[in-house]
Amino acid sequence: MKKLFLFCTLVVTAIESPAQTDLIARIHFAGAEQISADTNSVAFTNEFCSAEARALESQTLDKLSRAPFAWFKSKIPAGADDGTAQLRPLLDDLPKSEWILEIRDATNGSPEFALAIRLNSERAQLWSKNLAAVLQNWTGIGIAQDKSGNWELKKHQPPNLLRFQQTGGWVVIDCGQDNLLLHREILEPFLKTRIAVAENSWLAADLNWPRLAQLFPALARFDFPKIQMQVAGRGGDLQFTGKLKLAQSLPPLEKWRVPTNTIRTPFGSFTAARGIAPWLQKQSWAQPFLIQPAPDQIFIWALPQIPFQMFAAAPVPDANAALAQLDRNLSARTNWQGHFFMPLTITMTNREISFRGVPFFSPFVQAVRGPAGDFLFGGFFPNLPKSPPPPPELMAHFNQPNLVYYHWEITAERLTGLPQLSQLLLMVTGHEQLGGQSAAEKWLNQICPALGPTVTEINETAPNELAFTRKASGGLTAIEFLALANWLEATNFPGCDLRLPVRPRLRPNRPLSQIPGAPMPAPAPPKK
Repeated sequence: MKKLFLFCTLVVTAIESPAQTDLIARIHFAGAEQISADTNSVAFTNEFCSAEARALESQTLDKLSRAPFAWFKSKIPAGADDGTAQLRPLLDDLPKSEWILEIRDATNGSPEFALAIRLNSERAQLWSKNLAAVLQNWTGIGIAQDKSGNWELKKHQPPNLLRFQQTGGWVVIDCGQDNLLLHREILEPFLKTRIAVAENSWLAADLNWPRLAQLFPALARFDFPKIQMQVAGRGGDLQFTGKLKLAQSLPPLEKWRVPTNTIRTPFGSFTAARGIAPWLQKQSWAQPFLIQPAPDQIFIWALPQIPFQMFAAAPVPDANAALAQLDRNLSARTNWQGHFFMPLTITMTNREISFRGVPFFSPFVQAVRGPAGDFLFGGFFPNLPKSPPPPPELMAHFNQPNLVYYHWEITAERLTGLPQLSQLLLMVTGHEQLGGQSAAEKWLNQICPALGPTVTEINETAPNELAFTRKASGGLTAIEFLALANWLEATNFPGCDLRLPVRPRLRPNRPLSQIPGAPMPAPAPPKK
């Protein structure tokens, strides 16, 4: 299969060849037919071969087939066909076949694009015929194919040269301005000498994200660095390894300050990160509310089986002063309250900011003090009474001098509880929720029970380089699965906007029980 989700789940990421200065992006995908033959892929194949997975794959490919016409509509003659009848059958090959996508800066300053996909002769002829028909319709330029089905299109608008060529069981589609060098100089030698990807990695990629964001401005909002990563199956799990190349060096890492007095156990998930202050200061959504000095560490944890019991803590020099500064920032910026469909009030008491008016939970931020110093501590629900301390195995991670990020979760458990919090936040901010009968929601419900733990670590290996690893049965964390589901169901897919459409304003005083899709409050835990 086989599955677009092999593509969608893994194409979050990165590659095996050394980075080169003119490289913008390179993705090498083994194809589900090769992956399914790997004995390590049994659990993963089961995850993506269900009826629910097939339905979501079909829906996603349908959307993808309509995207090219939407992107180029302004340059296509009025009345031209949208091309979906020709493009849709070709997309079935992307999940199952091996392919390489490469983008490079050419010497003339224009990027060159090339896709090489491994196809049998019958599928190659279909690709040649259908692509030629679509391009003739959209450009009005006749395309003459040779006996092998190869052809070349020259036009006046940039990029002015596009070529379709078959070589050694591969189809190569190359597009650029004036010259097409990528296939001959880069891809052809690679195709001749390549080692089967399944023996090394299932997917590998090298992404110069800042340069990609210049070509595709919608990507700029994610503010990712250069990424290199490989994905492979090991022992029934997916293993990710890779590097992040930062534009600027990280500041010296401060010693970990863990809020041991505030953390409650057992965990459903636990996240810790440090060196985050420079990143926070660049985020437009955080700038209006950011206290100074900006927090450089963050700890986030969730309790199992209680959807709204999710907490965060950030160390600060003086918790009372930081809380007062946050209160002033919130009071000075009132426009953010317009994103909520009900009145929201903020109350500052002795050592706590409370948010009132949100149904089913009571968000708060507190000033707290512990053995590691002062913290701002917040959550969606009151903290539980004191529990046993965090396990020694967890605390041992903070003895690693170069550890920058650590995340652990029971993914099946988090994917059961987290959607309730996510759906509620979407509802109170006036956004459409992920439909319970949507293809993506049905797929999440189907895969959830089989997902095991997910562990991610990031370490500093140089002042401007981070190395990361992940081991997970499903490849993604619970929140990443939710983001993927929302993306696949978004009306503007495959756009990169993860926000769902804004709902019409609700009538005032409408009971929550009458709001379609409103989540029911979680049952109270049994008394002990």
